[in-house]
Amino acid sequence: MIRERYDSETKLSWVLAALAGLLAATAFTHSEGYFVTFMTGNAGRAVLGVFTGNQWLSISAAALLVSFLAGVVTAALCHRRLWPERPHGALTLTAGALIAATLVDWLWEGGPELPLPLLPILLVAFGVGALNTTFVRDGEVSIPLSYVTGTVVKLGQGIERHINGGTAQDWLGYFLLLAGYMLGAVIGGFISAVTGGTWMLAIASVVCVLATLYTYRYVYRRGLWK
Repeated sequence: MIRERYDSETKLSWVLAALAGLLAATAFTHSEGYFVTFMTGNAGRAVLGVFTGNQWLSISAAALLVSFLAGVVTAALCHRRLWPERPHGALTLTAGALIAATLVDWLWEGGPELPLPLLPILLVAFGVGALNTTFVRDGEVSIPLSYVTGTVVKLGQGIERHINGGTAQDWLGYFLLLAGYMLGAVIGGFISAVTGGTWMLAIASVVCVLATLYTYRYVYRRGLWK
């Protein structure tokens, strides 16, 4: 049923949502609790840190928000000018950001010591912002990979439609997108239990490179992307 009902773009989004969840776990579990996918939280922290007397909270949250935004803008510009209709382009930016984060942490920020400092996490946030532009239709993002709040809202609306005469197809796709993200977070959590710091960034980089190659070879070369 899933194979027949959902196109290659939708199924790929579940895989990449898992990648977003893995990146969220990479940043959160081995840092001071930085969010690289939860911009609602960063926006709130950027403001509330001022009122709680925690200036670093405000500064770091604002920096993460700006870095994420820079990733979106950069990838969107590249989509428009360099790689229209090519889903692997944004992933290439994400992979590059993760590799840069690994090198920065290893060479300038003390290596595998914990917690991870802010600078490599900013690069991860940039990469997540770029990742969210993978699926673009008419100049707008059609499937936001790390925007879990929106996914849950659409999931709830789909469940309501099913209750009132619809089918499971009204909510199943959103559920699988959410499940993909959470599965990625679970995998990241298990990885964080056995390694951390630079090594976890390196593992995330390898996973992202593999996802990029998969996207290019399976989706783009075979002409499944529309």
